[in-house]
Amino acid sequence: MTRDEITLDAVKQHPRVKVYIEKANEHLNGIGYTEHGYRHAGLVAEIAFNILERLGYQKRDCVAASIAGYLHDMGNLLGRDNHWQAGAILSQDILIDIGMNIEDVAVIMNAIANHEEGIGEPTTPVTAALILADKADVHVSRVRNPDKKTFDIHDRVNYAVKHSFLRVDAENKKISLELTIDTAVSQVMEYFEIFLSRMIISRRAAKFLGCTYELIANEVKLL
Repeated sequence: MTRDEITLDAVKQHPRVKVYIEKANEHLNGIGYTEHGYRHAGLVAEIAFNILERLGYQKRDCVAASIAGYLHDMGNLLGRDNHWQAGAILSQDILIDIGMNIEDVAVIMNAIANHEEGIGEPTTPVTAALILADKADVHVSRVRNPDKKTFDIHDRVNYAVKHSFLRVDAENKKISLELTIDTAVSQVMEYFEIFLSRMIISRRAAKFLGCTYELIANEVKLL
């Protein structure tokens, strides 16, 4: 079976996927990280699919990107460090179990293993799309800490972002992350302080797809 026949819904329904995502998200909550559950997985899957679709890639690549997006953070089940490699390994048996061709499994494993900033390398369209989609999800809805007084910088920056959208301009070969930031909560400079490495890998991913990358905050181009 190839990626032409496997659907994201089939992956979502696999019992191990459900458990791994839930338990990984619980672990990250326990150590104070933002949301990495079904919301994040589903959004990254959707954005990754849309990136490749709008750039004219074959549907099989779009679907592979969406599957990689949905599974990419499962490795947090085994700990935050090296979660990208753990996630790739955990995904292998699941994808084989639902009947995916091993070559296509390898494409998705590569994407998951290379999505982390400072470590990953975008060497396939699927990997590049996953990187861009993952790094685009900064938003108030990811914050789980109910006490604003104890916010760390990650909580504060995510809480300040009231709107985020990754715009793909296929005609002009441009990918733009558009943010609306409440500067009364967090200054734009704080975004750069914690997300600079994300912007660097996103720019490399966009370049691999033949595009330039922009960061626009409060309608001002910053990158």
